[in-house]
Amino acid sequence: MQREPVKDIVLEKNDVPFSLLKKMSKAGGFSGREMGEALDYLKELFKGDYGKILTFPADIIATGLRGVITQLIKLKKFDLIITTCGALDHDIARSFSDYYKGSYFEDDVKLRKIGIHRLGNVFIPLENYGPLIEKKMQELLNSEYSQIKKTSTYKLIWDIGKMINNESSFLYWAFKNQIPVIVPGITDGAVGYQLWLYKQSHRDFTIDVLEDEQLISDFIYSHKKLGALIIGGGISKHHAIWWSQFRNGLDIAVYITTAYEYDGSLSGALTKEAISWGKIKPRGKHVTIHGDATIILPFLIQGALYG
Repeated sequence: MQREPVKDIVLEKNDVPFSLLKKMSKAGGFSGREMGEALDYLKELFKGDYGKILTFPADIIATGLRGVITQLIKLKKFDLIITTCGALDHDIARSFSDYYKGSYFEDDVKLRKIGIHRLGNVFIPLENYGPLIEKKMQELLNSEYSQIKKTSTYKLIWDIGKMINNESSFLYWAFKNQIPVIVPGITDGAVGYQLWLYKQSHRDFTIDVLEDEQLISDFIYSHKKLGALIIGGGISKHHAIWWSQFRNGLDIAVYITTAYEYDGSLSGALTKEAISWGKIKPRGKHVTIHGDATIILPFLIQGALYG
C-alpha cells in the first residue's frame, strides 16, 4: 500500500494554474488530487508517441470554452476529434454571429416569444442559429456538392471549416491542419437537418458513415499507443472507447464529467469500468474528474501546455 503523506496547499503570490495543480496533486483528496493526476497524464500524452483522441459534446462550443478547443486543434495537440452534430451547429453560428451571456432563471415562455433560445445560461437569438445555419449549409452544398454523390462526415466537415474561414472556429483549424472530425450522429442537429433537406432535391446524395468508421479503424491500428481526453459523455465518449478496445484499450484516459455512475449510464461510467470492457488497459494511466468542464478545462490545459 502506498504511504505518501498528505501535503497541505500553501498559496503563494506567484502561483499559476500549473503550480497550483502540482500542489493539488499532493493534497491527498479529493477532486483536486484528480486534477493533478490529469495534468501529469495530459503532459505525457502531448509529449509522447500516442495516437491522441479528443471527444466533447456540443454544449461547450456555445460557451467561451470553444476557444480552448480551437487552441488545442490549432496547436495540433490531437490527431482525431469525435463530437456531436450540435458542435458543428454552434461553431458555424458563432463564426458568423454572436451568442450572449444569459441566465438559468429567465422565463422560458417569454424567451420563446421574443425569439431567444436558452442553452443553460447562454442566450442564442433565433436568427443567429437555424436560419443562419440553413443559409450557410445550403450555400455550401449547392456550390461544392452539386456534382458529388457521396461523402463522409469528416470530408464534409473539412469543407465546412474551409467555408467558415474564421480563425475562431475549431472546424476551420481542423480543416487547416487536416485533423479529422468524426460525428457519428450526423443527423442529430441543424447541420444534419440541412443534409436531409438537400437530399430532397438531390436523391442520389449520400453521407457514408462507414467511411468514417474505416478512418477510425485505420487510425487506431496505425498507433502502438492511444490516449484520449474525453469531455462529457454520450456518443462521442463511447465512440472513442469502443474503438479503443480493438487495440486492447487506451493507454491514457482522462474523463471530465458531471454525470455519476449510479444510473448505469455511459456518461457517468468511470474509467475503471472501461477496464472491464477492455476499453482502457488494466495498467493504463486513467482518471475521472467530476465537475464542470468550463471550470476545469482552462486550468488543466493551461498547465499541460505551458507548465
